[in-house]
Amino acid sequence: MKLRNIILIVCTSIGMSSCADFLDKEPFDKLVPTSFFNTEADLLLYTNSFYQDFTPSALSIVQADEMGDFTSKNNSPTFIAGNYSSVDQGKWNFTNLRNVNYFLEKYNNENISLEARNHYAGIARFFRAYFYFTMVKTYGDVPFYSKTMATDDPDLYKGRDSRTLVMDSVLADLDFAIEHIRSKKDNSSSTITKWIALGLKSRICLFEGTFRKYHTQLGLNSSADFWLEESAKAAKEIIDAGQYALNNTGNPSTDYRNLFISENPISAEVMWANVYNNALKRWHEVTWKFNSATYGSRWGLNKQFVNTYLNKDGSRFTDRPNFDEVPFVEEMQQRDPRLAQTIRSLGYKRSDGSAAPPNFGYTFTGYHILKFSLDDKRLDGVTESYNSVSMMRYAEILLNYAEAKSELGEMNSEVWTQTIGALRIRAGINSQEPQIADDYLKSVYFPEISDKYLLEVRRERGVELVYEGFRYDDLLRWRKGKLLEMDWKGIYVPALNTEMDLDGNGTPDVSFVKSIPPKTTPNVSYVVIDGKASILSNGEYGHIIWRADENREFTDKKYFRPISNADIVDNPNLTQNPGWE
Repeated sequence: MKLRNIILIVCTSIGMSSCADFLDKEPFDKLVPTSFFNTEADLLLYTNSFYQDFTPSALSIVQADEMGDFTSKNNSPTFIAGNYSSVDQGKWNFTNLRNVNYFLEKYNNENISLEARNHYAGIARFFRAYFYFTMVKTYGDVPFYSKTMATDDPDLYKGRDSRTLVMDSVLADLDFAIEHIRSKKDNSSSTITKWIALGLKSRICLFEGTFRKYHTQLGLNSSADFWLEESAKAAKEIIDAGQYALNNTGNPSTDYRNLFISENPISAEVMWANVYNNALKRWHEVTWKFNSATYGSRWGLNKQFVNTYLNKDGSRFTDRPNFDEVPFVEEMQQRDPRLAQTIRSLGYKRSDGSAAPPNFGYTFTGYHILKFSLDDKRLDGVTESYNSVSMMRYAEILLNYAEAKSELGEMNSEVWTQTIGALRIRAGINSQEPQIADDYLKSVYFPEISDKYLLEVRRERGVELVYEGFRYDDLLRWRKGKLLEMDWKGIYVPALNTEMDLDGNGTPDVSFVKSIPPKTTPNVSYVVIDGKASILSNGEYGHIIWRADENREFTDKKYFRPISNADIVDNPNLTQNPGWE
C-alpha cells in the first residue's frame, strides 16, 4: 500500500484536523511534490488541511459577538474603550494563504480527471476568498498574493493593493468555486459544496455592497449595486435549488434552539458547521464560558436590543405604554419565542429539573445567554460541550436575500413571504408585513433609515443571528460603529432592597442592594450596585447600567484596524490606515 493511502486512511479515522500535521512534515518520505500530487486522493488529503487552517473554533464563532452593540461583558475590549494603537495589533500571517497558493501551483496533474482537479482547485480558491475577505474586512487595502513567495521575490515587500483589486479577485475565486465544486449536499454539514460557496458569495457580496454604499468616503458607492445584485443572485440560486429549508417541525418553542444544541448539525438548515460530538470526543467550552463567574466574561444582552423582539402576535413590544419600565417577568410574556431560546426566561430549567432563572453571577444585565449553552449542569465546569456550532445556516441566506433586495429597492410581498415571513412563521409569530417604519428602530438604532422593510430586515437579522458572530461585521458595513458607544443597559429594577422573581414561579430570585444586608433570604442572590461600575439609571431605581465607568469611543478610523507596527517595520512599503499613523 502506498504511503499516501496509509496517511489518507489515518486522516479519515482520526478526523481532518490532524491532516495538517502530516503536511507540515516536509520532507516526509513520499510527501513531496513530485510524487504526492498524483491522484485524487492526494488532492483530497491536501485540501482537507484547509478546514483545520481556516475554520474558527466554536468559542471564537460565538465569542465574536462580544464586539457587538447588543452585548455586555466584564468590560469593553481595549479597541473600544482603551488606548489601542498599531503596537497592540497582531502581525499578519500569510502561512495559510501560502499553503493554498502552493496547492494551486501543484495540483494540476493531467493524470487526474479534469473534473476532480477543478473541484479541489475550487475548494482551495474558496478558502483563499475566505482568507482575503477577512483581511479586507479588517484592514481595507492589503497586498494580494496569488502565488507562493520566495525570499528574493520582488513582490514580497510590495505595498498594499487596492480594495477593488482584492475584492474582484475574491469574487473571481468564488465564481470559480461555485462553477466547479461538486454540488452533492453534505448531510454532515462539514465539507464545502457548491451550496456553501454560493452562501459565502451571498455573504461577502452583501458585505461589500453595503460597505461601499454607506462608506461614501471610499468613492466606491457607484459599484455598490453590482455587489448587492450578486449577493441576491447567489442567495436566490440556493433558495430555488430547494436543497435546504428552515428547521420547522411545528414546535416554535424548541425548533430554533435545537439548531444550536444538537450534537449533530440539523442539516436541513445548517449548511456548514464546526462539528463536535461525543463519538469523536471532540468538545468545546461554550457552556462553561456562559455559566461561569470566572472562566467566562459574564456576557449578557442589552435591554435596547431585547426591546427589538416582537410580541408573539407580531406587534411591536416598543409600541406598548411604558415598554421600557416593566419588570422582567412581565417583559418576557407573550414575546417572540426566540427570545426565550436565546436567554434564560420564564420557566427555564436545567436538565435535572432545577429552576434556573437569570444568574447575576454569570451576567451583569440579567439577560443571561442561553443560545449554544447546554442544559447539563456538569458542563458548566468542563470543556465537554458536544453541540456542533453552525457557521452558515439557510436562515442567513434568506436574510442576505431579503437585505440585498431591500437595499436595491426591490423588496415586495413575494420576497417578504419567502424570507422574513418564513423566518417569523418558523419562530411562531405573526408574519405580517410592516405598515409603517418602526419609530423605535429609527430613534435608537437607524435614524438615517426610513424604509419600513429595511428596518424590519435589520431587526430580523439581529434577532435570528444573535451570538452567531455576525453583529460586528454588520455594524462595520452599515457604518454604525457609533452604536458600540451605547450604554450597557440591563433589566428594570423597580427599587433597591426589593426581592424580585425572575423566572415566573412566584419565589424571589434576586435583590439589588448597595451593600449585602445582615439578614438574607435563602436562594436569593444579592447584587451590589456600587455606584461606579454599576448604577441604576434613576439612582434608587431604574435600569441597571453596567460599566458606567467606561468611556467607549468608536471614531471613523476604527472601521479599519491599524497595520501592525511590526509589519510596517518589516515592510516599509506598507502604508498605515488613516488615523492610526
